[in-house]
Amino acid sequence: MARYIRVSSLSVRGGVNYAGDLNKDLKLETDRMIDSWNRLLQNVLPNEPNLIVLPEICDQYYNYPVPRRHEYYEVRGNRVRDFFMEKAYKNSCHIAYSAVRKMDDGTFRNSTQIINPRGEIVGIYNKNHPTIGETEEDNILPGKDAKVISCDFGKVACAICFDLNFDPLWEKYKPQSPDIILFSSAYHGGLMQNYRAYRLRSYFIGSIIDLENTVINPVGQTIAKSTNYFGYVTHDINLDYKVVHLAYNQEKIKKAISKYGSKIKMLDPGYLGAVLLTSETDEFTIEDIIEEYKIELLDEYFDRALAFQAAHVEK
Repeated sequence: MARYIRVSSLSVRGGVNYAGDLNKDLKLETDRMIDSWNRLLQNVLPNEPNLIVLPEICDQYYNYPVPRRHEYYEVRGNRVRDFFMEKAYKNSCHIAYSAVRKMDDGTFRNSTQIINPRGEIVGIYNKNHPTIGETEEDNILPGKDAKVISCDFGKVACAICFDLNFDPLWEKYKPQSPDIILFSSAYHGGLMQNYRAYRLRSYFIGSIIDLENTVINPVGQTIAKSTNYFGYVTHDINLDYKVVHLAYNQEKIKKAISKYGSKIKMLDPGYLGAVLLTSETDEFTIEDIIEEYKIELLDEYFDRALAFQAAHVEK
């Protein structure tokens, strides 16, 4: 059955993140950061999103030197997090909040905390692949786990900035089959965004500090993005989907569409050989169609091809 949700992604454009006062009381600086995000959220909250993704370390003043930055974290504590928890509760939405957290041993983590519509933290991801500078200068240690987080609408996988480049993280996520990748970042990543979406067969929501924000579908196609005029984007996505290859399936897909018409949608990005199938009705799921027509999923087809090749390798 069609499972549409509305997603929003925000940058810090128009915020105060690049304008930290090097002398002002840090409690007042925390107040100013909260006020800034209260204003920025108004760009997307009227659209009633189910999910809002925020950029990497969204509550940091980027012009602070390291000692003042660490002092700011101490004064800030959980105040900004609690602000977003209240916003999630009052607006019945999920928020992916990215920030630096200080641990009990004095080290730090670059984390994404997932807040549900009841204002609760339902999962935390610690950046597995921080830059060398993050660890040397800020004592931010790499996280070791990468578990999908269950939300009201489905499963999400989190990634932060430099993570985009390293296969080990994505191979941890692959067997967990996330519905959406939440990418909070300082750098854009270019084609790697689209590749990771396709590799995991997942939607991808990219929230970049001051660059283009993106919504990418599970066949690696950018379907919505922010512009030079607006630092935010909101888009509806359908989580009742499957990715299949056209080989051995093309006639089956045609028969299904012939029978069910617009209740099924096939999106072909072109040149890939893989297509995105979605259910556009409340009468059945796309899984029902897969079973009815014995349609082979993309990963199943690739696994079968690898097994066949292994059995026929030249002597």
